[in-house]
Amino acid sequence: MKIVDLDTKGRIDIVNITKEVEEEVKKSGIQEGLVNVYTRHTTTAIVINEDEEGLLKDFIQILQRLIPDDIFNYKHNKIDNNASAHIRSIFLSPEVTIPVKDGRLWLGHWQSVFFVELDGPRKRSFAITIANHNI
Repeated sequence: MKIVDLDTKGRIDIVNITKEVEEEVKKSGIQEGLVNVYTRHTTTAIVINEDEEGLLKDFIQILQRLIPDDIFNYKHNKIDNNASAHIRSIFLSPEVTIPVKDGRLWLGHWQSVFFVELDGPRKRSFAITIANHNI
């Protein structure tokens, strides 16, 4: 397992981590198998989608509209004022698993892997785990 550290830039930040995942696959020498990308933070997520600026801005705007920071009287805010970030992460996922075929991530043409910060900016990390497939 490889742990990758990153610094997020905003309250909500979407960071393309595809290159980091691809580099680990290449280093491993794996030809077929699976790669799991996982974040253990409860206010972050890992997603796959298109790396298009307008789409990423739309994604942030939808998260903010569906789960606003201040419209509800969140009970968790009495602890550390980040209930909306926790709730947003519930609707996303802390991990993705991607097939590896012929030594490469088997992603669609427009797909990229993203680390999603929901309570930043902060120092964060994610794990890349590679499993070889021998049939």
